[in-house]
Amino acid sequence: MSTTFFDNDQIGTVATFSELVQTEFEGKQNALCWYRNLEGDFKEIVSQLQLKEDITEVSREDLLALQLSEMGIKARAIILEDLRVLTDFGASPSLNLLKCYERDDAFDFISTDVYSYHVDRSPIATDTFLCTYHGEASDIIANDQAEQKILIPEIRNKLKALHQGPEEEFESFLKEYFFDLHYQAKPLAQAVNLGVGHLWRLAVDHPKQQVLPCIHRAPIENDGEYRLLLIC
Repeated sequence: MSTTFFDNDQIGTVATFSELVQTEFEGKQNALCWYRNLEGDFKEIVSQLQLKEDITEVSREDLLALQLSEMGIKARAIILEDLRVLTDFGASPSLNLLKCYERDDAFDFISTDVYSYHVDRSPIATDTFLCTYHGEASDIIANDQAEQKILIPEIRNKLKALHQGPEEEFESFLKEYFFDLHYQAKPLAQAVNLGVGHLWRLAVDHPKQQVLPCIHRAPIENDGEYRLLLIC
């Protein structure tokens, strides 16, 4: 079950990009939302872009080459400005036209694709920024409403059988194959859908992080509908 109600301990809401990047995470809060009601026809942009692969990166030049209506031009200007402010901040934003992500179906007891609840990890201090302009949006979930999959006895035992190595190397094995990044929602957990048009900053697992990393997942796409997603 998911909701779009942002008034909880996990999520902070800001009114500007400056607030989004300068506000410190603290306590249970590990997600910040620059809540926006965007004007513009983002569907028009999606309809004119060319999908070359399941995930196609869209460049600034690709956007500028589109012949758009007045509302399409408004939408393009918003995207270009988001790319600019994130780049000026020092991030490396990517605008993706997305049909679907690659699925991980190697094992029937655990998945490590982005459709599974997971956290992001980085060796350096950073955050994840994302905004869905068109299509289904991602979900996040509070850390106390999910359980790390490698701690679930049934899954852990199967991972140990898969490992077949020395016990002292097991934890390294879990990290090497990213099993430790994935979570399972608890019964009656309330996920929060990130919605369309809002720019989000999510906490990442890194050595200097003061809060728990934000657990999130990609949505199942609607048939025949592409997503337009900014992420970095």
